[in-house]
Amino acid sequence: MGNLISRRDTMAEALRDGVYWGLGHTTTLVVVGSFILLGRVTFLTSGYFEAAVGLMLVVMGISRLLDQRREAAKVRPGVAPSRAAYAVGLLHGLAGSGALVLLVMSEIRNPWLSVLYFLVFGIGSILGMFIVAGMCSVPFTKRMKINRVLKLSAVTLSSLLCIGYGGWMIYGSI
Repeated sequence: MGNLISRRDTMAEALRDGVYWGLGHTTTLVVVGSFILLGRVTFLTSGYFEAAVGLMLVVMGISRLLDQRREAAKVRPGVAPSRAAYAVGLLHGLAGSGALVLLVMSEIRNPWLSVLYFLVFGIGSILGMFIVAGMCSVPFTKRMKINRVLKLSAVTLSSLLCIGYGGWMIYGSI
């Protein structure tokens, strides 16, 4: 999330990305959850979902480091649209907590309770991503960009953490 938000100049743009991330996460759960509810299938978790999210994190970290180098060279990078946050949320929806939600939904026998469980999780996911995006955007707002060294350090650290955590996810999932 930090790699997308660090490209934003205002908190409003970051909050919008948080909503799109949560919507993407919830969209994937709606699609797969519908198959589970309508087909009464049991969802089996797979490490490949986690590995795909790990790969996405590595790519996002490298992308942000490269964008930072272009900024230093005074080349204006393309601004990541909210579509990127939605796409990341789509992929993220089947890993981690999303897989757990689908697993629980497959075990609830009452379809209405499954829908209620999913609805509460979906709203919580969107609200949670909104709040996290707002909190993470504070260091990257225009007022906080006064100190160039601090910004450079924060972006580099978050990018390296993103790459490292993504690599750990890939290693642990395959």
